[in-house]
Amino acid sequence: MEITGRLTANAEVRETKGDKKVTGFTIAMNRSYKKDGEKVTITTYVDCSYWINSAVAEFLKKGTLVQLYGDMDVSAWINKEGNAQGRLTFHTQTIKILAQPGNTNADNANPAKPNAEKTKSKKQKAKSKKATSNGAPDEDDLPF
Repeated sequence: MEITGRLTANAEVRETKGDKKVTGFTIAMNRSYKKDGEKVTITTYVDCSYWINSAVAEFLKKGTLVQLYGDMDVSAWINKEGNAQGRLTFHTQTIKILAQPGNTNADNANPAKPNAEKTKSKKQKAKSKKATSNGAPDEDDLPF
């Protein structure tokens, strides 16, 4: 399953009793529709957990636009006052950062995957433009 939204606060890393680290954060997902000619926006808040690499929390700041892949889980219970409560949790497997707060350029927004063209040296760029006479890439340019 895939969901997209913005972080409502900076991600937090906590440790379980078994010394495992989990990154927790909440995203806000908006959907809009028109009712009687007026635009109505509904916001759904989803609690997310990410168990794979807690270092990602450094990049998950309030306002970051993320696309998440994983599984949804719903839990329900009765609280001490006898009221029914529930929680929607997304167990994240993959995180794709689409934009950092104040940055709308998605190519620059994912610090974990810098734009390959930006990381090449001038010599590498010139070499990658080089081709053989038939238009095929030079054998030295092949990645294998």
